[in-house]
Amino acid sequence: MIAFVRGQFVLKTPAVVHIEANGVGYELQISLHTYSHIQALDKGLLYTHLHIKEDAHTLYGFSEVAEKELFLQLLSVSGVGAATARMMLSSLKPDELSRAIVQGNIKQLESIKGIGKKSAERIVLELKDKLSKSKPGLNISPLINNTLEQDALNALIALGIARAAAEQAIQRVIKAEPSLSAVEDIIKKALKTI
Repeated sequence: MIAFVRGQFVLKTPAVVHIEANGVGYELQISLHTYSHIQALDKGLLYTHLHIKEDAHTLYGFSEVAEKELFLQLLSVSGVGAATARMMLSSLKPDELSRAIVQGNIKQLESIKGIGKKSAERIVLELKDKLSKSKPGLNISPLINNTLEQDALNALIALGIARAAAEQAIQRVIKAEPSLSAVEDIIKKALKTI
């Protein structure tokens, strides 16, 4: 197995990179996230995953170990292939994608090209617990970097209010008073509208 490739970047595009390492040229499929990291570099190291199918052996490259680990987690979900996993990592940064999965943010996952509601639900169902457990680079609490609305939604759900009713109440409050900046105020006002 090829764990990583270090060498000269001969060709760089947003989807493919060619690396020359000791006279051998490797073609690696990459995400936009990785491309943004290597765009200005002439040489470097990419962590790799060799994806083997009946009709192709494809090498995928990643600028970070965390991105590679998330790619492998996505491949473990039935119905998610390498192309879909790469599209997901191109659409969202690895930490944003992990956070969306851990928080069960189906709408954010659905916004990714090629991911429908059922696929998004399956990804959350199969990966939520795995990603929320301690893993190097993927230790994400469901409450880190939440928006005020998400924090308020989590609190209302914890109080036993149905997700749909809570979302509608929060949207009404935010629309009526967009200047609110305290989660407590949003929760109190949302409770009054339910």
